[in-house]
Amino acid sequence: MTSQRHFDLIVIGSGPGGYVGAIRAAQLGLKVACVDRDKLGGVCLNWGCIPSKALLHGAEIYDEAVNHAKEWGINIGEVSVDWGAFIGRTRKITEQLNGGVGFLFKKNNIEHIQGHAHIVSGNNGVTPCTVEIRTPSGDYYNGDGGDVVETISADRVLIATGAKPRELPFAPCDGKTILNSLHAMTLRERPDSLIIIGSGAIGMEFAYVYNAFGTKVTIIEMLDRILPVEDTDISKIAQRAFKKQGMKFHTSAAVQSVEVTDTGATVQFANVNDESKQESVSGDKVLIAIGVGPRCDGLFDDSLGIELDRGFIKTDAMDVDEPSYKTSVAGIYAIGDIIGPPLLAHVASEEAVTCVERMAGHHTFGVDYKSIPACTYTNPQIASIGMNEQQVKEAGIDYMKGEYSLKAHSKAIAVGAADGVVKILASKPYGEILGAHIIGHDASELISEIGLAIRLEATVEDIVSTMHAHPTMAESIHEAALGTEGRMIHN
Repeated sequence: MTSQRHFDLIVIGSGPGGYVGAIRAAQLGLKVACVDRDKLGGVCLNWGCIPSKALLHGAEIYDEAVNHAKEWGINIGEVSVDWGAFIGRTRKITEQLNGGVGFLFKKNNIEHIQGHAHIVSGNNGVTPCTVEIRTPSGDYYNGDGGDVVETISADRVLIATGAKPRELPFAPCDGKTILNSLHAMTLRERPDSLIIIGSGAIGMEFAYVYNAFGTKVTIIEMLDRILPVEDTDISKIAQRAFKKQGMKFHTSAAVQSVEVTDTGATVQFANVNDESKQESVSGDKVLIAIGVGPRCDGLFDDSLGIELDRGFIKTDAMDVDEPSYKTSVAGIYAIGDIIGPPLLAHVASEEAVTCVERMAGHHTFGVDYKSIPACTYTNPQIASIGMNEQQVKEAGIDYMKGEYSLKAHSKAIAVGAADGVVKILASKPYGEILGAHIIGHDASELISEIGLAIRLEATVEDIVSTMHAHPTMAESIHEAALGTEGRMIHN
């Protein structure tokens, strides 16, 4: 075992929370080490946000070539896909980004330590936080670590270990027939049929990719609509669009069993309102996409006594207006998915910056949890921010609504993407923006304008009085804002 090294801050996890926090801390003059048991970038860069977007873009290209090229007078001929090369490209992208994070660490003098971090103690005012570095063991998501390679210490430890896919207790993922998102990202062969359990962002993104390439996709959702966290109107529009693309849906359906067979798997499910109504569907593969849970296996010594909430690490973010993201153990902080919803990469990054800046005694505005953008990168894309219409009604707020259809939108028509809606909710009488919900081309880009407007406490009148370039998709935001006042031009 080597001699003990000491740092101002040890960051555990190098995803969008961990590596951003490490870099910001180094910029503030702290001596930083970042520990990760796998590749730099975490789940987001290696198995989630980034490579999945590469898959989605490839699916869009293929769909355009096969189904829409002739509409543009483009004659391509027979179109085929080299599935191995398609999947392989996403791996090359992650390698490039791995290297990018490594470069940033070197540039900022951050010590990158590859291994499994095991926190032995916090900072009791006499001795600092102590972390054992162990050899990684187990699969990508699990493992307690092996032999102790080194013990390091720090004044503070920042936990940013993220989340991992949840499993059904009666259908553990085997990576062959029953899959999680990691498996679905790297299948060597495209299945002819795929059953997806769960219709959140992850489930629907994989549904779009595989459906676009010709896989017969069936989605099973326990709630009464797909994308259940989205505005009800948006969910309905999305389901119509995906049905038109060939996907099949079973909503209000509770999965009772998943039976692996010689040819694939059979999923048995019942209507949540009447269990006597039972059905089954068979397919080559089953993807479990029922959300994610905390990833802290093997992270804490039994004596540490860190407080958890439903498996997530409890911090002061749940109790105070200006949290420092302190845990129940002195000197130990936590941010990102590991502290619970909202489980989004950009939230983790913002929490990390806020945490280390407050750690260093700097003033920061912090995270505005009431205006967090959420995006689903299917085609059409779905994006939202703030309150949905159901929440506004439940809160008893007197509101106005602008709902603009892209069927009349010049840029959307020009690019062949006229299916969609932009919906803005604002309070009466002053027009404070309560939320926005978009389904359509570039929705994930458009939502940022609303985010800035909410942050600046702008009103719909401020959006109306802001000139938008023509022809752009951003004009749809302007039209929806006009709609809140009954002044819409093109609908």
